Amino acid sequence: MHVYDEVLCFRDFVTDLTGESRNPGLPRGFASSFSKFHMTNPQLHAGQERLRIGVDLGGTKIEFVGLASDGRELHKHRIPTPRDDYDGTLRAIKEGVEQIERGLRRSGTVGVGIPGTISRITHTVKNANSTWLNGKPFDKDLSVALDREVRCANDANCLAVSEATDGAGAGKRLIFAVILGTGCGGGMSVDGRVHNGPNGVAGEWGHTVLPWMRPEEFPGPECYCGFRGCIETWISGTGLEKDYERATGTKLTGREIVAHSVGGEAEAMACLDRYEDRLTRSLAQMINILDPDVIVLGGGMSQIPRLYENVPRCLKDYVFGREANTPVLMAKHGDTSGVRGAAWLWPPIT
Repeated sequence: MHVYDEVLCFRDFVTDLTGESRNPGLPRGFASSFSKFHMTNPQLHAGQERLRIGVDLGGTKIEFVGLASDGRELHKHRIPTPRDDYDGTLRAIKEGVEQIERGLRRSGTVGVGIPGTISRITHTVKNANSTWLNGKPFDKDLSVALDREVRCANDANCLAVSEATDGAGAGKRLIFAVILGTGCGGGMSVDGRVHNGPNGVAGEWGHTVLPWMRPEEFPGPECYCGFRGCIETWISGTGLEKDYERATGTKLTGREIVAHSVGGEAEAMACLDRYEDRLTRSLAQMINILDPDVIVLGGGMSQIPRLYENVPRCLKDYVFGREANTPVLMAKHGDTSGVRGAAWLWPPIT
């Protein structure tokens, strides 16, 4: 199957838009607040390919990429996420898209990976750990701001389709893709197509309880979703930092904890040992349920090299039957894989 045929699988779970230039359901005053940002798209020169723009909206950063129709990367940049600022988030994405189009002197389609999903019932964001998005008609509001249809999908699903297409899972039938970042999410690709499910939550393994909890772990930290002990509270980057703080009374970033462990600090090494064991248990649970051909890790925490030595080796300690040869691989495109998948929410237009 051609690489870009795979994007058609997203049509089952990308929210349909009305095509109207303005959304009458916007909050009072919202449309007018964006009137000064009205956009005139750059003209497409004769014989020039249409640009496809991907946006990965994370808890701490927003990443942008511009792709040619053959997947070549024409532009990439990152900016900090305006946390807890919904209008600011829309504005930052709009300005980032316009920056790409001005620099490349062509207009493009826009796909966005979000740390949640669009409800088919309310047509608003749900389940986002970037909680200021929840309950908002994000895809419609961004379409208004950019004066074109914008397609949105869960960020882990974007990772799954990217890695199934030309990444670490290329040629595999069933891929489980995991994002280990500010939060923690999962997505599935079956025969090169994303399985999202009728409720839009397939693969949301980050909001199941950490399996085989130790007595000292029970009942687990509180999660923004309203429950305790969710996998996300343990193996996200935030979870790593909180675990270190509970053990030592000291606040460090995830990057600092990893650096301290490499330097031989006992507390940091123990924190990483606990992290690996919890990640192993969590992935073993998904092997028991799905038994995927490959597990692909993305997000900032996926860049820790020791994970790929220790986690696969220990999976058999928890998988039913004590056999597990499932490869656990780093995303081929690194932490840019999700943003590439977001760009592929649109088929090529030339």
